[in-house]
Amino acid sequence: MGGAFWPLHGIRLRTGDLDLRVMTEGDLPTLVTLVPDDLQLNPHATTYAGLDARANRRAVVAQAYWRALGMWSPDDWALPFVVRSARSDDVLGVQWLEGPDWRADRTVDSSSWLVSAARGRGLGTQMRAAVLALAFGPLGARAAISSAVVDNAASLGVSRALGYRESHRSVLEHSGEPLQHVRLERAAWVHSGRAQGTTVTGVEPALPFFGLDTRE
Repeated sequence: MGGAFWPLHGIRLRTGDLDLRVMTEGDLPTLVTLVPDDLQLNPHATTYAGLDARANRRAVVAQAYWRALGMWSPDDWALPFVVRSARSDDVLGVQWLEGPDWRADRTVDSSSWLVSAARGRGLGTQMRAAVLALAFGPLGARAAISSAVVDNAASLGVSRALGYRESHRSVLEHSGEPLQHVRLERAAWVHSGRAQGTTVTGVEPALPFFGLDTRE
């Protein structure tokens, strides 16, 4: 899917254990059956009174994909990757990379989920490192941010492992839970050498979609 008119689908990231490919509509039937029950949904996402909780989760996942493509601009974009095992090609989860004010501050955000069987093996760190290699590499990001509720040890552990530093706390509007914000500067990422663990391909044709000139 995509080809010359939508080259974002040609971006591919590989680590020692994982293969990350940009999500396509053809991935949705598989993904919606794998969404974990403990995935924290966007509180602002549309839900439907006639659907149960699991069906609403599936709808949110599908609509997030369509929204990302339909609302894409170089100033505000969200790029979802399907995370697969490099050995078996089994789908293990989803990793998002987002540039909510991209041309103004060159800062990326991220979010992700893994199926239960794939957790606790360091894969969450690998998949986020992969999208950071894309962001700080070909896309030229200046910083990366992330956030998680303070009792989400897995997410905050990934951030710490990759060199993020705590910045500030806030409170989630819908639940009142404390939210820890973290930040990773470009210099810290480069110094860590973590980009060497990821192979990034297929980016150059997509650079104009990020407001970047391929002639530079």
